[in-house]
This record gives sequence, C-alpha cells and structure tokens, in this order.
Amino acid sequence: MATGNIIVQGAGGHAHVVMDCAVVQGYTVVCVYDPKCNGSLYGVPIRQEYNINDFPNSKMVVAIGDNATRKNVSERARHPFANVVHPSAVLSSHITVGEGNVVLQGAIVQAESKMGSHIIINTGAQVDHDCVVEDFAHLAPGVILCGNVYIGEGAFIGAGTTIIPGKKVGAWSIVGAGSVVIDNIPDNVVAVGNPARVIKYVSSGLKFQA
Repeated sequence: MATGNIIVQGAGGHAHVVMDCAVVQGYTVVCVYDPKCNGSLYGVPIRQEYNINDFPNSKMVVAIGDNATRKNVSERARHPFANVVHPSAVLSSHITVGEGNVVLQGAIVQAESKMGSHIIINTGAQVDHDCVVEDFAHLAPGVILCGNVYIGEGAFIGAGTTIIPGKKVGAWSIVGAGSVVIDNIPDNVVAVGNPARVIKYVSSGLKFQA
C-alpha cells in the first residue's frame, strides 16, 4: 500500500480511472489540475493552472491518455512523480520500473521486463518476460506482449492487440485495436490488421483517441 498525498494532472475519462486506482492503492488525492475543467472531480477540487508551489509534500501522476499530451505535461511539472499501481495488478519483483507510470486492474508484467516512465499499462494488459516499454507508451486494455517485445517511446498499442515474441513497434507509432503484429513496425506509422500492416505515416506525437 502507498501512503501520502498525490496530485492528478488531467480530469478526463482516464483520470477517473487513475483516481480510483490511486485511492485504492492508499494515496489521498489532494488536487486535480486541468486547464479545460473547473469544479471538482469525485469531491476533489479542480484547479486550472498548475503551480509548482502548491502541495509541496505531494507526489504527482499525469492521468492523460494521449501520449503526446502526457509527455508535454509531465515535462513541465516539478513535483516528484508516483507510480499508480492497482493492487490487482501482478508485477514481477524482477522488473525495472521508471516513474509516473499507471498500471491498472488485472494487468501483468513478467520477469526481466523494463518499464520506462509515464507509461500506461491499461486494464488487463499482459507484458511477458524480457519486454521493454519505453517512456510515454500506452498499452490499451487487453493488449498482449509476448516475450522480448520492444515498444518504442510514445507508441500506442490498441485494445486487444497481440504482438508475437521478439518484435518491435517503433516510437510514436499507433497499432490499431485487435491487430496481430508478426513483423516489426517502424517509427511514426499507423499499422492495423491481422497481420498488422502499415497504412500511413504520421508526425511524431500524433494525437489519438485512447
């Protein structure tokens, strides 16, 4: 169980899930920051402007599903980052983990895997042995990474996608929901299907619907 106060950046749908997870983990959510919202979220006040002097003893998590936006917000933040991990998730004791990550209900991360910072391992996603998931990547619900898979920075892997052992998805690429990846996927592309095929090239940091 975690203890202490935590700040949540973002008040959208993903933030709802992250707040639930943080509370179950043992954190007290003291504030939500979101420039597009006001009022409160689950009884916690929303502030539109982030102030580095607010809540000096708190940690922070950036609860924004879009990878490029999450990177932008996290790079401007000055609070220390917390990993929010739901108690039902199963993480091997033999993994490397960065900071600011979110691991949701039922997710599994197996031995010798390396998780970067500010990544999302969403509901029920499975990361098998010796995988690498780089910073700001997002594994949507039900994703399966078989052993020795590499996920590049900012990549988005859509719900229910399976990636066979030893394959690579490049930085800031998007793999559509339900795809089966049997070949390497280069940087900055959209790939879909079974087997997954590149359908277009995109700019680094393209926004997507999480």
